[in-house]
Amino acid sequence: MSTKYKFRNQEVPHFVTFAVVHWIDVFVRNTYRDILIDSIAHCQREKGLIVYAWCIMTSHVHMIIGTQAKPMQDILRDMKSYTSRQLKLAISQNPQESRKEWILALMQRAGEQNGNNRDFQFWQQDNHPIELSSNEMLDQRLDYIHNNPVEAGFVIHPEEYPYSSARDYSGEKGYLDVILIE
Repeated sequence: MSTKYKFRNQEVPHFVTFAVVHWIDVFVRNTYRDILIDSIAHCQREKGLIVYAWCIMTSHVHMIIGTQAKPMQDILRDMKSYTSRQLKLAISQNPQESRKEWILALMQRAGEQNGNNRDFQFWQQDNHPIELSSNEMLDQRLDYIHNNPVEAGFVIHPEEYPYSSARDYSGEKGYLDVILIE
């Protein structure tokens, strides 16, 4: 297994980023974001995924995660595999999706060019796991995650963006259960 997938120390939180192939802006529709949120919540309940922070952008996801059960790489693999199938189906069946043919064609081409897939690829294969072994690293990544929507110009304040754990860190309840980093 390549080091770009490895989580060396399962005992500490890791920062991960995973992106849609070709950085396609898929997560502009609530329907698609909800599929991803539901899958993350399932992994929390059933697979032992711990979420410390998260943010869904239009073409990628940032998270600080941990686990007390299954290895993190296995949880992410399963989640990405499941969401890939579910999102392909949702895109193909969405009558409002004006970019349907274009999106599916790009993902079909990406899958055919990748020997690890059969015929379709939704996610880029790497997660870029970074072990967060110090409070300074945790704080830096936490700020980065929560300020991503601000930097993109979606909101003025991080807690205004609903598809992120910034709400949890400001005292409100977000879409996912989050263990706050103190």
